[in-house]
Amino acid sequence: MAENVGARSYGVLDGQPTKGDAMTISSQVTTGERADLVQSLRRHRGFLRQTVDGITDAQAATRTTVSDLCLGGLIKHVALTEASWMRFAVGGAEAMESEPVDWVGQFRMQEGETLAGLLDDYARVAARTDDLVGTLDLDSAHPLPTAPWFEPGVSWSVRRVLLHIIAETSQHAGHADILREAIDGAKTMG
Repeated sequence: MAENVGARSYGVLDGQPTKGDAMTISSQVTTGERADLVQSLRRHRGFLRQTVDGITDAQAATRTTVSDLCLGGLIKHVALTEASWMRFAVGGAEAMESEPVDWVGQFRMQEGETLAGLLDDYARVAARTDDLVGTLDLDSAHPLPTAPWFEPGVSWSVRRVLLHIIAETSQHAGHADILREAIDGAKTMG
């Protein structure tokens, strides 16, 4: 798959959003730090979406490693994670924890789920995040929820949350690339 063709399909070309994309940057976010954060996130979302371009639902649900991880599950996990962290950015730990997490099912495609449906859900989450970046105070912070992987008493700013979402998306785009290559040899990059 040619890099620019797939990138163009999802509104990212050389790191710049393209016209007509479902994941457009809010008109409020045009320059500066907010635009940089959104463009970085959009670029990594584009790589993740590009990785599943042209596969079937059956391929998206295929496990290619010893784990339960599949491409459709990765899309679902990244969308759920982004939505959860943006709830935190808006309302803190209580808002983040307001929706239950299926720690196992979020990495798999469940009966009745389609790749197109998961991508649509992801696009809605992304659009909501992009809109929020245009309005939230990046310095506003909330204490992290109680969890073994968080240091007690630490707070994260909206800025830090966005950096975490970018890192999470980027990491999982790499995972997706490996899974896709195991399915049909296709690579997102190169």
